Amino acid sequence: MKVVGFAGFSGSGKTTLVERLIPALKLMGLRVSVAKHAHHDFDIDHPGKDSHRHRQAGAFEVIVASDQRLALLREFEQPAAMSVHHLLAELYDGVDWVLVEGFKSSNLPKIEVWRSAVGKPARYPDDDFIVAIATDSPQDLPVATLRPVLDLGNPDAVAHWLTDNGHRFDYDPEMYS
Repeated sequence: MKVVGFAGFSGSGKTTLVERLIPALKLMGLRVSVAKHAHHDFDIDHPGKDSHRHRQAGAFEVIVASDQRLALLREFEQPAAMSVHHLLAELYDGVDWVLVEGFKSSNLPKIEVWRSAVGKPARYPDDDFIVAIATDSPQDLPVATLRPVLDLGNPDAVAHWLTDNGHRFDYDPEMYS
């Protein structure tokens, strides 16, 4: 399994890039998963559904499956800071790539998504885990870099860069334990 993170401030285009990379990688015959950090109060379940009723009754885990999908809902009795490595351990072994969004301080290799129009500082000068920058304004990068600069508007080129450099993204859970 290969794992790459996408770091950047809100509004930089991380979700759009990840959303466009998924079909680009799938066209190459690759199976893609996504690990996303969410706000503490997110929910994918809805009142009135059986799974929601089971959770409300106090179930620690509810797993729901059909012939097309599976969802696992786990309730923590106390707040639990889940690292990206905890989430990766939950994923199916047969996946080729995991695109990680929202764990900007993780120790995974990451692509920074940076747009000058957002008006936020770049992270790459201070984050050694950023291996490339995807941007729509390379001329505006605040600090010169030897890292690859990728075209944010060309997800096919980003997908090819990822696969051409796939050895850099091999995930070994033992490295992070």
